[in-house]
Amino acid sequence: MLKWIDSRLGAASLARKGLRKVFPDHWSFLLGEVALFCFVVLLATGVFLTLFYRPDSVPVEYQGPYGPLRGQEMSAAYESVMRLSFEVRAGLVMRQIHHWAALVFVASIVLHMGRVFFTGAFRRPREINWLVGIGLLLFAIGMGFTGYSLPDDLLSGTGLRIAYSAMLSIPFVGPYLSFLTFGGEFPTEGIISRLFVMHVMLLPGLLIGLITVHLALIVRQKHTQFRGAGRTERNVVGKPLWPSQTFRSLGLMLIVSGLLAMMGGLIQINPVWNFGPFDATIATAPSQPDWYVGWLEGGMRLFPPIEFTIFSTTFATVLWPGVVLPGIAFGTIALWPFIEKKVTGDEAEHHLLDRAREVPMRTAAGVAGIAFFAMLTIAGGNDVLAVTFKLPIEAVTWALRIGLFAVPLIAAFIAYKMCVELRSSQGHPFRRQRGVRLVRNAEGGFEES
Repeated sequence: MLKWIDSRLGAASLARKGLRKVFPDHWSFLLGEVALFCFVVLLATGVFLTLFYRPDSVPVEYQGPYGPLRGQEMSAAYESVMRLSFEVRAGLVMRQIHHWAALVFVASIVLHMGRVFFTGAFRRPREINWLVGIGLLLFAIGMGFTGYSLPDDLLSGTGLRIAYSAMLSIPFVGPYLSFLTFGGEFPTEGIISRLFVMHVMLLPGLLIGLITVHLALIVRQKHTQFRGAGRTERNVVGKPLWPSQTFRSLGLMLIVSGLLAMMGGLIQINPVWNFGPFDATIATAPSQPDWYVGWLEGGMRLFPPIEFTIFSTTFATVLWPGVVLPGIAFGTIALWPFIEKKVTGDEAEHHLLDRAREVPMRTAAGVAGIAFFAMLTIAGGNDVLAVTFKLPIEAVTWALRIGLFAVPLIAAFIAYKMCVELRSSQGHPFRRQRGVRLVRNAEGGFEES
């Protein structure tokens, strides 16, 4: 059979060439594979959930086994999630595996892009792949948010209300975009079915397309690698695809799948029966979204109530943290390869990676960005902090507003100084240097030997 296929497609030579492709032997290059395997788990569990989920907002009366909600009116979507959780065999564990896989999927993409950023793997000729990675991150967040909203519970409905308000606040085009997306003024009966189409068809298709482009660019441009013996800008030192990398990847896939299954079976997440069905007249408090959009929630809680009107167009408060802030943030991240090239004047091709200490300014900028997003994420739970530590919510909010600017600057300064010191000493930040002795000289001082 293989000879028959090869005689018609000439696939043997391509297969031999592909199986000889070399992969760098470093653990950080596996972060992208973790994201890929999480996506596979998402597709597999998503198919199962789709068989039992009903994307419909029509009101029904719940008559299931969960007593506190029995006899209560709710949407058909929420009722199907309740049935999936309490009546379908393995339904709850599949729901929780799917949710945990979504969280780890976005986290692994962020970590992978962090590795690319701090090592300079985005430089020429890989700027296009960096932009593809930004698209993957945005679509992954969109896929997570749409899936998070499908149960139509009170918590996810509050998130949809915020998303509708942010979209509506866009000057001139906001009302048209919100009507196109939601099908009318919030809450609408058509939003669940529209989110379902985006979650199971549009966004997965876009993700599969970008993943294909991403992998094709890696094959075309070959892998980057860290500096070391025998490694140059013109070669890749590592292990071939077959058999070394293949079995390593298969083992990693089994580990990722097993861990996600264990988390789904042992760690509760998104108990929608505790939140109840969505009611437009009620908002949950305290309520926090999943971590990958928590920073947007924090921005809305910290931004002061600034609103003004110009030429009959109102620039609402929610516009700045809900639209302008993410636009500036992701725009800066997407354009960073071109910004750095403009600042440094570096036009050369790079296939060898930097260590973070070797480029202090880039590292300091990255640490500042991480600290900025971390402060926004913490601010998304300012009410929880106030209740936990018995502090006035106003004091917590003002402390976080100050910290939003102070903490990134302090973190950037510390990171820059550490990089300069480590670069000059060539030491390891967490490892004692062996073979170094202090010897007293003739003048009474001490020297390394």
